[in-house]
Amino acid sequence: MKEYKTISRVAGPLVFVKKTEPVAYSDMVKVLMPNGEEKNAQVLDTSEETVVVQVFEGTAGIDLNSRIKFLNQPIKLPVSEELLGRILSGSGKPIDSGPELVADKMMDITGAAINPYSRGNPEDFIQTGVSTIDAMNTLVRGQKLPIFSASGLPHNEIALQIARQAKVVGKESNFAIVFAAMGITNEEAQRFIQDFEQTGALERSSVFLNLASDPAVERLLTPQLALTAAEYLAFEKDMHVLVILTDMTNYCESLREIGSAREEIPGRRGYPGYMYTTLANIYERAGMIKGKKGSITQLPILTMIGDDITHPIPDLTGYITEGQIVLDRELHRRNIYPPIDVLPSLSRLMNLGIGDKKTREDHKQVSDQLYAFYAEGKDLRGLVAIVGEESLSERDRKLLKFASEFENKFVKQSKSEDRNISKTLDIGWKLLSDISESELGRISPELRKKYYGRR
Repeated sequence: MKEYKTISRVAGPLVFVKKTEPVAYSDMVKVLMPNGEEKNAQVLDTSEETVVVQVFEGTAGIDLNSRIKFLNQPIKLPVSEELLGRILSGSGKPIDSGPELVADKMMDITGAAINPYSRGNPEDFIQTGVSTIDAMNTLVRGQKLPIFSASGLPHNEIALQIARQAKVVGKESNFAIVFAAMGITNEEAQRFIQDFEQTGALERSSVFLNLASDPAVERLLTPQLALTAAEYLAFEKDMHVLVILTDMTNYCESLREIGSAREEIPGRRGYPGYMYTTLANIYERAGMIKGKKGSITQLPILTMIGDDITHPIPDLTGYITEGQIVLDRELHRRNIYPPIDVLPSLSRLMNLGIGDKKTREDHKQVSDQLYAFYAEGKDLRGLVAIVGEESLSERDRKLLKFASEFENKFVKQSKSEDRNISKTLDIGWKLLSDISESELGRISPELRKKYYGRR
């Protein structure tokens, strides 16, 4: 292979190379430095005059005397069932003191969204053991359901709890977790590793960790590597794979950083105009394929900058995905874990995965009634601040109490508590039984007769 010594400029993580052979976007590149050291890189942009190369290990030490070698092949991940139980870096290298991965095959990490014609219909309930998700924002196999968090909220703890507890109920199935963390601190990485090892969740998990100290370019690779591993386990090994991506905000910040280095014209708030397409390429790799037994379910986590749900990252994510789970700072301040606010949260595929023979016959109606009473009770808190509780009717006082009981008994649970869906719905009925039966307008008389007053 030819080597080129035509570097014209180095800017941030990018190297600009003049007068080269025709090369393809995303091809692998070796940067050979004067001291004999090699660095891995990737073609980011190409034209007749210049090729732009992004370097994964940083550009420190690269000068005009460095040489460039184009490998004429895309980045590939060695895949096999040995990925389970392993902890890898954000670039796919083992960091758990284990051996190098023995590959069944090498897979191109670029991947592609699943063809809409080939998609299977999501319909199987995934039980996370978290009441607010299972009962009111149900996760369905093949869905992409993001968690909208904010700085300082326990989204990572929720992610770890779901990774430990998630399962497809009522079906014998191989269930696996692919966990990818981007831009996390060393302290967070140690906590993730410790949690996976101590709880035994690592045995069915493949973990990719990209640290904040790692180059921004590597952060763009991490979700692609994780999803490539998931696609192999799902569609070639017939596993049901739950992919947890945290934190997509760090991923988008890296996109903005690379865009600035390329001197691109910025879009909203400085993010590149193609951020929507890039996020869609990641999220749309979730789903089911007709004729294949496996599936990929995605749970991306992002922190809303300034708690702003209209910020470009959550805004664009909401367009692409099938709902959202929203964490609330006020619930967190009152020591309620997990601080999930069910009112702005939504699972658009919920109705496909619940009901008789899937969860329970009363699931949908109980969820609707809990939602209605909680919304009304929460509104009454504002009224109480103005007129006082004494001015409320007997019904309103019961709904005000219901809102508090709902938060303290239904929403609140310990980080190690794994509630099955029957227990969750029974807690819901217990709360509803404190309200007059005639008030349960969203529940049919047959179900009220069967479950009302059930303790």
